[in-house]
Amino acid sequence: MTTSTIRSVAKYAGVSTATVSRALARPDAVRPGTRAKVLAAVAALDFVPNAQAVQFRRRATRTVILLVRDISNPFYLDIYKGVEETAFAAGYRVLMGDARNDVTRVGHYLEMVRRRQADGLILMTGGLPSALPTPPALPPIVVALEFIPEAGLPTVTIDNRAAARQAVDHLIGLGHRRIAHLTGPMPEVMSVGRHAGYLAGLAAAGIEPDPALVVRGDFHLASGRAGVAELLDRDVGFTALFASSDAMAIGAINELRARGRRVPEDVSVVGFDDSIFAETCNPPLTTIRQHRREIGSRAMELMIEILSGRKPQPVSICVDVELVLRGTTRPTPRHLGNAPPPSEEAP
Repeated sequence: MTTSTIRSVAKYAGVSTATVSRALARPDAVRPGTRAKVLAAVAALDFVPNAQAVQFRRRATRTVILLVRDISNPFYLDIYKGVEETAFAAGYRVLMGDARNDVTRVGHYLEMVRRRQADGLILMTGGLPSALPTPPALPPIVVALEFIPEAGLPTVTIDNRAAARQAVDHLIGLGHRRIAHLTGPMPEVMSVGRHAGYLAGLAAAGIEPDPALVVRGDFHLASGRAGVAELLDRDVGFTALFASSDAMAIGAINELRARGRRVPEDVSVVGFDDSIFAETCNPPLTTIRQHRREIGSRAMELMIEILSGRKPQPVSICVDVELVLRGTTRPTPRHLGNAPPPSEEAP
């Protein structure tokens, strides 16, 4: 049996689809005779209005979607808490979606908002469909911890370059000169910023960057292991490592240990995020802390302002980060004044 549509109802009743929508969503706005024809067509065709048609009556779902890069990553839990707490206080609810690094899935969630199945989208992935509509057709979107400059969207972010520079400055301050870097997925803006901070830290200390010390990753634990394995297999010497995520840092530590390297005695490691695993790994991970609950709360505040019509223009909010010192970094022996004595075999 063919499913009835609003178009078939309109044709049967001899009216426009807009009139059908109006008759179902706001019956008082349609003349009684026209309304009767529409309702008769609905009954004759056994038409069932979808959720979108129901929402047209209220013009708002009081629902916002938080779309994350990878829902299995516990990094997003505190961000969700910040979003949800602020949303709940304002009478909104939050649905969490999983982009899975797939721009097609991002497009699906965008379409949900455009169809009024949700009021807005808080986006935490670095990609958007190429056929993105332009204002005013563009649905309410706030970008969190990502940056999509060409879209001109309201954004809550951190200074990735400055944050990475803090991590590298810390390692240099401990006496390290051979510092490896595991990047995030390139050329995403977040990963590019952290790599730029790494290079800036080296340049400020007069250290010539060595491309052999840089390995691309994807923010996941497995790429941290793979990156260190590549460095060791190529016999690239390094005494410290800066990873662009805690997951990669922990993967790197696991691989270093599997290869007989001690952390921090042989290699100091700094991560990025201060995830729930950073403090529980052994030793606890030195890392860059992102204030995730604040980031989520600020993103939802922006969304509420946009939905209320108070701040439609693009806005950028930068949330501070901090370096958290734990047990995976230590000074080099020479920096401690513990350099080995000269060999007695030297002439």
